[in-house]
Amino acid sequence: MSNFLLRTVSGVLFVASIIGALIIGEISFLIVYAAVLILSMYEFYTLTHKARIKPQIFLGILIGLSLFIASYLYANGYIEGILLNGFIPIIMSIFIFELYRNHRRPFHNIAFTYLGILYIAIPISLFNFIVFNSTSINTTYSFDILLGYFFLIWANDTGAYLFGVSIGKHKLFPRISPKKSWEGFFGGIIFTTIIAWAISHYFHNITFAHWLMIGLISAIAGVFGDLVESMYKRSLEVKDSGKFLPGHGGILDRFDSIYLSAPLVFAYLKLMMLV
Repeated sequence: MSNFLLRTVSGVLFVASIIGALIIGEISFLIVYAAVLILSMYEFYTLTHKARIKPQIFLGILIGLSLFIASYLYANGYIEGILLNGFIPIIMSIFIFELYRNHRRPFHNIAFTYLGILYIAIPISLFNFIVFNSTSINTTYSFDILLGYFFLIWANDTGAYLFGVSIGKHKLFPRISPKKSWEGFFGGIIFTTIIAWAISHYFHNITFAHWLMIGLISAIAGVFGDLVESMYKRSLEVKDSGKFLPGHGGILDRFDSIYLSAPLVFAYLKLMMLV
């Protein structure tokens, strides 16, 4: 199988799983996105070994997964918010466990363990508060907003790539990502605007103005998210975060635009009382 065909097939399967999990329902959403969280955190933690840093991989992933599941249960109305306070001693236990590991760089290990939770687990956990809409009567599951958000992220990536490859001349951030260009940046925003307009005709619960704002936040923050992940990999002298997706790299590579943009999009949705 040629590299192009392999890349195409793996990309299609990945997108289909992300979209399909949302559309099928609550349980498939929980399973697939929990798997994305686990794989992303695992890739993030294992990359640090190249810098001789050894974060607490098992505990970090366990806390991140527990946070996602607890957020799922809370957003779905199964548990009370006060139970989330139980995470405080669990999160603080990272310091205690490090005392017994006897590594040369204990605070490097602690810092990167926390960073994996902050950088990956929290943004993905916020998805729960987007798909579940709570009222005084009941809680309903709706994938429209999160699905639209993914479409806008992918539209920005596609537009940036097409414009960058065809007419990209002015480097956006050559020190971190030599291939990114200003032409690609604005091409991504153009594509995002078009998709925001198209989405507003199918998902009527949000106006075009709101979809456009979500798209702009996703596009701008997504570019920074991509650059941050590139900075992380460059600091470790690696090209891809993993080999989970043939031709695309790892899960961390595919979600790099999301880790920074998701919290900002959620904040906007909350501020506008859309979730």
